[in-house]
Amino acid sequence: MAVYTHITNSELTDLLAHYTIGKAKNLKGIEQGVENSNYFLTTEQNKYILTIYEERINHDDLPFYLHLMQHLAAADIPCPVPIKTNNNQMLSQVHNSPCAIVSFLNGKSVQAIKNDHLEELGTHMARMHLAGENFNEKLPNNYSIDKWFELFKQVKDRADDFKPGLKNEIATALGKIKQSWPTNLPQGIIHGDLFPDNVFFANRKLVGIIDFYFASYDAIIYELAICLNAWCFENNHEFNITKAKLLLRAYNKVRPISDVELEALPTLSAGAAMRFLLTRLYDWLNQKEDALVKPHDPREYLHKLRFHTNVKSHHEYGL
Repeated sequence: MAVYTHITNSELTDLLAHYTIGKAKNLKGIEQGVENSNYFLTTEQNKYILTIYEERINHDDLPFYLHLMQHLAAADIPCPVPIKTNNNQMLSQVHNSPCAIVSFLNGKSVQAIKNDHLEELGTHMARMHLAGENFNEKLPNNYSIDKWFELFKQVKDRADDFKPGLKNEIATALGKIKQSWPTNLPQGIIHGDLFPDNVFFANRKLVGIIDFYFASYDAIIYELAICLNAWCFENNHEFNITKAKLLLRAYNKVRPISDVELEALPTLSAGAAMRFLLTRLYDWLNQKEDALVKPHDPREYLHKLRFHTNVKSHHEYGL
């Protein structure tokens, strides 16, 4: 369960006294998630999400994330809206940790990904990127390629304990990605973590995008690379080109993908796979005995990395 900080009834009452959303009726911890403590909050007026930000997230970056959600929601992108306090603030405190209350979104994430889901995702992702063009705040990607090398230094001595030969395989792939990493791509605001559990649907229509706490200013096409990894592989780790084609073509209809972005797609897709392989490997090797969160198996993204490193052209993704 992604609840690291527990809140008492009296603490919740004190917190809600700073808002005009009514008294609490129910508070329930949310099992999904890794970074922060999340709760379903029901008050006399409505349903909300209460998030308590833990140490793993840079608290100085929180205004960026909350302002971005506010900006996107105003542009009709279906995302949570931060609820302001009586003093017009988006952040409060619980246990000396910053926290925020945001609007509740209906719908739910899907496990069985259908064609409609991919087309909806591509369309709304493109709309989100266009809406971010006039967002006047910028935050560098905290999990960019330089961070991958830092992570590798922290896990390389134990990588072979997880899987023999993994250290050399990662080192070789990292070197190739670094050598071919493009620097001339269109930049913009990206979500950075558009996994299926962060996208809500109702009747196969996209009704919500949540968890903007990896959002940053980066190469826009990198978002599509992340989604190819997260949405277009089957449970047996086989790449599904039909899914990729639906996703990319739906996106391209709203925000045309440039030739330079297409050429970079294989490298960025390998990079996205590397990013999640390394973060998962780090979490796997640094588990706490009393942790309530079970880390994801890094092997999934090792298989995906191997696939992308053998891709010769963006045509192999369906475009």
